[in-house]
Amino acid sequence: MQWQCIILTTNRTTNQMTQKTYFIGIMSGTSLDGIDLALVEFSADYKMNVITTDILPMPEFLQKKLLALHKGDTHLSALGELNQALARTYAHAVQQFLRKYPNYPIMAIGCHGQTVWHAPEDALPFTMQLGDMQYLAVATGLPVVGDFRSKDIALGGQGAPLVPAFHQGIFFDENYHTAVLNLGGISNVSLLSASQPVVGFDTGPANALLDSWVAQHLGVSFDKNGEWAAQGKVHQALLAHCLRDPYFQRPAPKSTGREYFNLFWLQRQLEQIPESISPVDVQATLNALTVQCNVQALNQWRANLPTLPARLIICGGGTHNRHLWQGFVENLPQWQVQKSDDFGIHSDFVEAAAFAWLAKQRWHNLPSNLPSVTGAKRATSLGVIFTP
Repeated sequence: MQWQCIILTTNRTTNQMTQKTYFIGIMSGTSLDGIDLALVEFSADYKMNVITTDILPMPEFLQKKLLALHKGDTHLSALGELNQALARTYAHAVQQFLRKYPNYPIMAIGCHGQTVWHAPEDALPFTMQLGDMQYLAVATGLPVVGDFRSKDIALGGQGAPLVPAFHQGIFFDENYHTAVLNLGGISNVSLLSASQPVVGFDTGPANALLDSWVAQHLGVSFDKNGEWAAQGKVHQALLAHCLRDPYFQRPAPKSTGREYFNLFWLQRQLEQIPESISPVDVQATLNALTVQCNVQALNQWRANLPTLPARLIICGGGTHNRHLWQGFVENLPQWQVQKSDDFGIHSDFVEAAAFAWLAKQRWHNLPSNLPSVTGAKRATSLGVIFTP
């Protein structure tokens, strides 16, 4: 069943609101730039209205502590403290949000938590998201749906990506081959076509590597509009070596994260290049890597499909990087390249809205994963409900 998405510009009356259900979605991704919130209205006639959105910048002390986890310099007490600090930050964000928008009867909160390690293919597969969901429920007085990935992994799946089912409902059009690309810390894609089941997977690095490299060399948190990358020159040998990483050759289902694509990974690639490369040229190459790993995946997918127009719908923080955006336009001349904003949902808040939808699915015990995407043995309703 296809959902329709509309951004509301007028307030609903109390009588209208009682006919609908309202969920809050919370997402903090691998880029660690902020906590996104979306208040979403769901109707019985399969319409979905994003009422309003907000973002709370990730506190700097949390950013540093979360990044330190991947350097191996942590211990169990620090992990526990991070779990609680994140829960309190989420609770603060929700409390602020509800003070701004007090007139909606919220059914539940869908909170993804902060992924700190994702290892679905280890001998003992697991995924770890921090943020105490029970504390969040008690602090806000609202039921919370969390721990969305574990059940899919228990069923033999990757536990990621989880948003393709949502993308299918919002963006599918039988007249197009549609790819929905989220450019967060890691890039992930949903591939939607009437001629095959939905496909979705993590394609490779995006903002996580770009932000880490610019922070190390310029001391800023991100490369605004890709301006620093635009000053450099793509080092073709480094780009080619990076693209030979086995991850890019693996078939879907597959997923990855900051535990794999990080500065340690980049350093290993640089060590294989005999000459020294300037930092700005490395940034330009990382920008090109984000484009090319996705362009290759998209072209490979489209090559095996019937002739139809193809469109790429981009969302996530990477949509603000004009240099990155231009790379997709130039490398996909036969595609319509658009933002999710063109379809009524702000590119910064697609994932937050998706976790409101995932919470709704769990609340009504409806399936929310796609085995064709994650590789799970069966479809199921994902998430655990925590009561206040």
